Amino acid sequence: MGLAEKAAAGNLFPFFGMREFAIGDIHGCIRALHEVLEIIQPQKTDTIVFLGDYVDRGPDSCAVIDRIIDLNQQCTVVPLLGNHEQMMLDSRNNPDAFKEWLNQGGRATLQSYGRRGFGWDLNAVPQEHWDFLSERVLGYWETDRNIFVHASLDPELDMAEQPDFLLRWQVFRDPTRHKSGKQIVCGHTSQKAGWPAIFDGGVCIDTYAYGGRWLTCFDLSTRKFIQANERGEHRSFDFPAR
Repeated sequence: MGLAEKAAAGNLFPFFGMREFAIGDIHGCIRALHEVLEIIQPQKTDTIVFLGDYVDRGPDSCAVIDRIIDLNQQCTVVPLLGNHEQMMLDSRNNPDAFKEWLNQGGRATLQSYGRRGFGWDLNAVPQEHWDFLSERVLGYWETDRNIFVHASLDPELDMAEQPDFLLRWQVFRDPTRHKSGKQIVCGHTSQKAGWPAIFDGGVCIDTYAYGGRWLTCFDLSTRKFIQANERGEHRSFDFPAR
């Protein structure tokens, strides 16, 4: 029985309709991403918000970006800009930024392109990937009920006024409720135990995929979490997780 059949048998998704998902920090963990997508089976009417940090540290950042680009043919994809994508972009024209990026996981990203035959430096990154990282990604995404950010926000500011540093770099040390009352869905602050951090105003779903834990997908339609890892394991549970 395949993953999709197991999901159906377990009644994870009793119907296909207009669904909304958020997927946390992938960091090159392509197998975990494949497993999650196989379980949720994206449909044309679905929206998937990727919270950023597609690259660095994990085994195959090149394949992760390819998969997200291709996913546009199956559903609506909303990719956010993480601090690791920002470091990669900054590295193109700044030698100091390049050195810092290598120390923060960039070496693994360049190795993933080299293994796939593109070459072993930034000049070998396909233009399609640069276009994705510089033109397709957003600073945040806001809906009627939810606010999606990579890292954090100022709860007293409208989203259009949020500083880039908060959106991409700030650790979520003091979770709070945004003045709009909308649920915050974020990543960036890795939860080393592998469980989402649920707080009064939202949830953090960076669950340390590259560190041997889990990649988390949050189904906002059914309030379920779906997780998979690089070993091919998967699990699911309801919100909130205790």
